[in-house]
Amino acid sequence: MSHLQMNRRLGGALVLLRILIGWHFLYEGIVKLYNPDWTSFGYLASAQGPFKEVFASLASDSLLPWVDTLNWLALVFVGITLILGIFEKAGAIAGMGLLALYYLAHPSLPGLTQLNTEGSYWLVNKNLIELAACWILFLQPTGQLFGLNRVFVKTTSKTELS
Repeated sequence: MSHLQMNRRLGGALVLLRILIGWHFLYEGIVKLYNPDWTSFGYLASAQGPFKEVFASLASDSLLPWVDTLNWLALVFVGITLILGIFEKAGAIAGMGLLALYYLAHPSLPGLTQLNTEGSYWLVNKNLIELAACWILFLQPTGQLFGLNRVFVKTTSKTELS
């Protein structure tokens, strides 16, 4: 396989990864936005590990509405940027930040009972894996291969030549 073929395949795989992660974030944000019963209270109140008190304080009556709103807004922002391939570095950073917070609220540390998780893990869980994937997307943005960034870059370069 030639180097060019490998680069095209890798680029295509990264575009697919970007869109899939974007869909995951967007879907989670939309579900939270349109579900009037959703709140992050349970997740925050049951936080574990060294940052338990920080997350518990975010579940207070005064902060919870802000936390809930910022959570779904950030999820939707990350989803849109990654799916559309525009401002994807900002989206990847925001995604890494959210995933780091989710991980730190319920870290998969040895000796901790796993609450609000979909399995039992030891150090590595899906939040940490998706965080690493967002880091890859930050390092290798693909919006110029397939996304709105490609349209804006071509438009910008045409106007600069005039």
